[in-house]
Amino acid sequence: MLRRSQNCRTFAMPSPVIIETAPNPDAAVILFHGLGADGHDFEPIVAEMNLPDSAAIRFIFPHAEARPVTINGGMAMPAWFDILGLDRTATQDEEGIRASSTLMLSLAQEQIDQGIAAERIVLSGFSQGGAIALFTGLTTPLPIAGIMALSTYLPLQDTIAAEHAGRHDLPIIMAHGEQDPVLPLSLADDSRRFIETLGYQVQWQTYPMPHSVCMQEIIALRAWLISRLALS
Repeated sequence: MLRRSQNCRTFAMPSPVIIETAPNPDAAVILFHGLGADGHDFEPIVAEMNLPDSAAIRFIFPHAEARPVTINGGMAMPAWFDILGLDRTATQDEEGIRASSTLMLSLAQEQIDQGIAAERIVLSGFSQGGAIALFTGLTTPLPIAGIMALSTYLPLQDTIAAEHAGRHDLPIIMAHGEQDPVLPLSLADDSRRFIETLGYQVQWQTYPMPHSVCMQEIIALRAWLISRLALS
């Protein structure tokens, strides 16, 4: 089982980590890390997926800037937005969520400007980063290839009903640990059910793990990517 770091670390914002599986990529995966981590956190997943030789994918792992996080006693750490609480009644950092969503879209637009079609761009993330991927993927008018949301939930749920783009054929995979002590499985499942009430279909996967990623999950993500990007 592969645990993703949630440790706070001193942090300056370098350029995103970029890994290309072959020259001249024709697809891109933008993956936002979890709270307290950085863009290097998910670098190993590229090799772990063992994608086909024919796959030419650019993996982009950005770094969040450090900011005080209320739920962690106001300690500054890499974060995509502030977290005041982890229940549906808690106030949410709408400004931070929308700013990070705008960043994710700008990274997608950079790929489009470099010749990769929107239809071959996957928005993804783990934990807090997955929340940004879900919010961005559901609200963007870009015809993206899909959303990979790992150990996460949908933020700003009350606004999504009015803001979602209505692309009901949008491929979405959500995966979560059954023993997650950080983001309870019920929180993710509630998000999944809500997304489905809007008319979307979600590929829902759970695994006997905590707030982490396991090899069984990586195998499922590999199959999903191969299917979404029509890799041979």
